[in-house]
Amino acid sequence: MIGLQAMKNIQLIYASRPLGFDELTLLGILHSARTNNVRDGVTGALICRHDLYLQLLEGPPTAVNAVFERIQRDERHIEVVKLFEAEIDDRLFPEWAMRHDPAHSWMWTAAEVSNGAVAKASPNEIRAIFDRLVHEPPAVA
Repeated sequence: MIGLQAMKNIQLIYASRPLGFDELTLLGILHSARTNNVRDGVTGALICRHDLYLQLLEGPPTAVNAVFERIQRDERHIEVVKLFEAEIDDRLFPEWAMRHDPAHSWMWTAAEVSNGAVAKASPNEIRAIFDRLVHEPPAVA
């Protein structure tokens, strides 16, 4: 029983606002995430644009929580808010150390984000964004 509990994974989704977002910042985040996540057994996806980071992390609880703690201290993120956390049986992005995707037109508009759309969304609505993303062709980055 203890062995089975140790093998459980969690999924954590957070949102933050970027500080000084540009392509070079994004590439730095992706490089660091992919390097560290391969080492730590974490997978996930990052949706980003000038006004929003929305990221799903999945893997062993200790590793995912360590990543989230680093993100909370990262000066490139403002107003980091955990939106969802749950134990999972299967990962959504098992092959992705960190999938990158720009926010698509079916995401919130900048005005909606500014007016609190992320905070108003239910955990199921937040999770549905990544359920949809997993079926989209990946962006290049």
